[in-house]
Amino acid sequence: MFLQMLKKEIKIFFTAVMFYTRIPCPKWVDHSSDYLNKSTRYFPFIGWIVGSFCFAAYYGAAQLFPLEISVIISMAAGILITGAFHEDGFADVCDGFGGGWTRRKILDIMKDSRVGAYGVIGLILLFFLKFYLLLQIVQRVNFSPLPGSIYVLLLFIASHALSRFSAISIAFTLRYVREDFDSKSKPVVVNYSWKEIAGAFIFGVVPIIFLSVFQYQFLFILPVILMVHLYLLFYFNKWIQGYTGDCLGAAQQIHETVFYLATIGIWKFI
Repeated sequence: MFLQMLKKEIKIFFTAVMFYTRIPCPKWVDHSSDYLNKSTRYFPFIGWIVGSFCFAAYYGAAQLFPLEISVIISMAAGILITGAFHEDGFADVCDGFGGGWTRRKILDIMKDSRVGAYGVIGLILLFFLKFYLLLQIVQRVNFSPLPGSIYVLLLFIASHALSRFSAISIAFTLRYVREDFDSKSKPVVVNYSWKEIAGAFIFGVVPIIFLSVFQYQFLFILPVILMVHLYLLFYFNKWIQGYTGDCLGAAQQIHETVFYLATIGIWKFI
């Protein structure tokens, strides 16, 4: 019985890896709708993997190149391992909410595969902001009681995990608004149980709690993230009466960036 449960959980985990990243998975992992729904419990844990991968790219590059180049390589590694899944959603949300003035128009624009001016400008600003924030973070690791490389690793993991938990929490709160269910995120958000909520919460919050053991000030990031989360809930519900997969991708990018902003803000008081 235990082995069957373990085997099923492993398959759910690999389904999350297959759906949210470009990491090769075993051939026995398929596109089961049931497992895709259950895989949301591991969405924040994917942040552990992506954050570790980004750190490995940064740390390896930093042995040869200046910090600026290393940060860019780290950002590129994150985009590569996820297939720009969340950045694509962010661009679509910028286009949809920037160019649409009605619910139907916003949804139609976000469904369009082409990227408009709002999306391009939004991505440029996002990448510039994340670059300078990450550069500030890796240049100021002396604020930590931990060795610099471990500190940066924990920050990378915490930012990716917490931002993904905040994003998937939108799916636990609002209703999915695509009537035709042809969105790329459709299989993930149809059903969920307390197991998905509990798993997402644990994997999403544990890294920031662990960081807070060494510097309690990091706990103040949680209310900042919560305020941004509540605003996004209000904003999406106001304009489209729910959310789409693009909204989740945009939320992940926004929460990740806010995490970096809050980190630098906290350091001013340490």
